[in-house]
Amino acid sequence: MVRFSCALVSVFVAASASAFAPSSFTSPRQSLALQMSIDTGAKEPVKVGVIGCGRIGIVHLGAINKAPGVRPIVVSNPTVSKAENAAKTFGVPKFTSDAMEVIEDPEVDAVWICSPSQYHADQIKACAANGKHVFCEKPIATDLAETVEAINACNEAGVKLMIGLQRRFDPNFLRVKKAIEDKEVGDPIIIKTCSRDPSPPPYEYVKGGGGIFNDMAVHDLDMTRFLAGEDPIEILAVGSCHIDKSIEDLPGSEAFDTATCIVRYPNGVNAMVDVCRQSSYGYDQRAEVLGNKGMIATDNVYPNTAKIFRNDFTGNADMPFDFFLSRYFEAYVTETEAFCESLVNDSEVPCTGVDGLIALVMSLAADKSAAENRWVKFSEIIEQVYCASPTECSLLVDSEVFPEGFKPVKTLSEMGTIVVPDVDAQKKEGSFMGKFKGMVGLKD
Repeated sequence: MVRFSCALVSVFVAASASAFAPSSFTSPRQSLALQMSIDTGAKEPVKVGVIGCGRIGIVHLGAINKAPGVRPIVVSNPTVSKAENAAKTFGVPKFTSDAMEVIEDPEVDAVWICSPSQYHADQIKACAANGKHVFCEKPIATDLAETVEAINACNEAGVKLMIGLQRRFDPNFLRVKKAIEDKEVGDPIIIKTCSRDPSPPPYEYVKGGGGIFNDMAVHDLDMTRFLAGEDPIEILAVGSCHIDKSIEDLPGSEAFDTATCIVRYPNGVNAMVDVCRQSSYGYDQRAEVLGNKGMIATDNVYPNTAKIFRNDFTGNADMPFDFFLSRYFEAYVTETEAFCESLVNDSEVPCTGVDGLIALVMSLAADKSAAENRWVKFSEIIEQVYCASPTECSLLVDSEVFPEGFKPVKTLSEMGTIVVPDVDAQKKEGSFMGKFKGMVGLKD
């Protein structure tokens, strides 16, 4: 797979001369892999804190509690009774109402961030500052510049960052991915995904939620990239309102409850995404890939495999799952187990901060396309980001004048001028500062 993370070789030059200035830093931990016990030769367990004890937090906490080599030691929730109940249920020794107490706990090695989206970026940065590995539910942030800052904070601190794009861990979609990789259907020609919710969310949820592309279609857009195994080129998106007319007074794509996207990939591969906030027949989540030698498609997931056969009906006895936690429960557990394995074995993170960043870029481009009724190249989104340093970024919106020396990113392969290599990439490529010195001609 051609991945952004492979191309992200970061080069920072002083802002007065180029886009960035390198930040000197000392990693809070020289070795963030698990240490061996001198007495027993056994690995110490990874000690974990969980921020947020709502529905998602509880799912992750349950999976952490069963994962080998990992032990939850503290949980937090603003409503402290929820944290207390979670601690009692899963045998966690400490609970608190303050997320910072989890992040600053000297015993904690890694933090699961399952709080509301508006807190994610600041909590990621705080974890990085305290030397904690991070699992964070998507999004990192809804603002592109802040997303880059949060990723770079982790990468500079040498801590792992995994983003929760749970559909990548769903066994149905993974089987499609395997079919593509094993050439069971030949080379991909067309990729299709659909996401249709059982019922629309309340007005209050939609208002200020960032629009249908950011809070709903982003999962499908990421899935097309995951299945295509290539970096996307451009997107065309349209939206409309058919289900809940009350949202029509909201700005931009928040007024849409239905949307369609076409994404162009290299080699003439096209991906089509449709999303709708209501499906009368249950939670509709499917994927299809047409190759030059065949086709593979997934079905919806049902509570059971029972079917009814009558003279007036033949089909499933029950409707598909009608709640995202029921539909994707296994995927949420699997992604948690995957990050636990990465921590225990100091192996690569399977869904990186860059994956979360690109998903956001794709959703922002879709939003722009729908607003302007045209094809939008993804480079149009990323070239708006200017970073004076890895953790000081801003958007150059509606500006014809770039800061002195700034060279806007024009292609996706140039995103290495925005994102510092993550800790796993640094192990492969050598130190960031060593690479930087070599590329700009500096000697030790």
